[in-house]
Amino acid sequence: MGVDVISFGCRLNTYEAEVMKREAGAAGLGAGETNAIVFNTCAVTAEAVRQARQQIRKARRENPQARIVVTGCAAQVEPARFAEMTEVDAVIGNDEKLKAESYRALPDFGVSAEEKVKVNDIMSVTETAGHMVDAIEGRARAIVQIQNGCDHRCTFCIIPYGRGNSRSVPMGAVVEQVKRLVASGYNEVVLSGVDMTSWGADLPGSPKLGRLIQSILKTVPDLARLRLSSIDSVEADEALIEAIGSERRLMPHLHLSLQAGDDMILKRMKRRHLRDDSIRFCSEMRAKRPDIVFGADLIAGFPTETDAMFDNSLKLVDECGLTFLHVFPFSPREGTPAARMPQLPKEIVKARAAALREKGEAAHAAHLSRRLGSLQRVLIEREGIGRAEDFTLCRIDRGEPGSILAAKIIGLDAGLLQAEALIDGVAAA
Repeated sequence: MGVDVISFGCRLNTYEAEVMKREAGAAGLGAGETNAIVFNTCAVTAEAVRQARQQIRKARRENPQARIVVTGCAAQVEPARFAEMTEVDAVIGNDEKLKAESYRALPDFGVSAEEKVKVNDIMSVTETAGHMVDAIEGRARAIVQIQNGCDHRCTFCIIPYGRGNSRSVPMGAVVEQVKRLVASGYNEVVLSGVDMTSWGADLPGSPKLGRLIQSILKTVPDLARLRLSSIDSVEADEALIEAIGSERRLMPHLHLSLQAGDDMILKRMKRRHLRDDSIRFCSEMRAKRPDIVFGADLIAGFPTETDAMFDNSLKLVDECGLTFLHVFPFSPREGTPAARMPQLPKEIVKARAAALREKGEAAHAAHLSRRLGSLQRVLIEREGIGRAEDFTLCRIDRGEPGSILAAKIIGLDAGLLQAEALIDGVAAA
């Protein structure tokens, strides 16, 4: 019958889902007459946990004979909560989910909630293996995990307790994975991790992320496009900044973990930067790479946030020149310091999130207008849809998934660029 993996949340979960599917299949899960459904959960917000539980119940209704396994960050942080669900057959941890033996040792049907759980202490995990994935099903770009976990303890964040402390995949393993993906036909590779700019701190010699980037680009000359997922700008090293400014195969798009635009709120979040650090970084990077585009994570309605403090976050969108916003209404996570701080009324949190999203939509619309008439190189994701180098989504009139086409931006279409493919500099007939 096979194994279905349903992933929530980040790119890293998407990557790990491929490893999980392979390892669970190798262990024999889903063989015979009973299929298996593995839920790879996210814990970043209470809403993410609610959605996972809702989908688990739906899956059981639709697949009464299936074996349902729950893993991921939410399962690591709250194993008992999932084990108590009658729909769930087993709960395994974030470290265990990537190992075939974990799926071979699952409990039988009908055991107690305590027997369902196989979750180890994630803080005791000190290494991250470079799992080889030759393809990511249904995606035009490949994802490579270079790092896992986080050593920082932002007051709002539960993720370190789901992922453990920071640990890096060795450089050689990362480069080998990229080589294999390029040999498999991928034109674009995305590097991913929980706290990417901490990569290398636990490796011999403590190399920095910039050195890894430069090594990949030098060692894999056939890689057309290398992209970074979210980074912490305050940790960007000189080699990384140099690579972004000079390496044209490193894509001009950075997604920044900013979270807020007010210094007091940043301090209460226990972030390591101030608003001026973010503004300065964006300005300096734009001077080195004029075509660069920034996205950012921003939280609306953090505890104690006043109207004036929130206004500073709104202003940050313009002051940093942000284009793609991921807006999170503050959601208290049990076990974090922020959950014990004075909370704002839910209606204020909701209203501020809406205002921040509206600001982001206006910034995105202005960005699209600036691209009218420009020439772009578009990676085709699926029929009729692709992304420019700066990650802007495009409608395009032709192209096979995974291919890169030169195109002219001829219009706007429902929040997307309208691109016309070119052949030798001339619009395709």
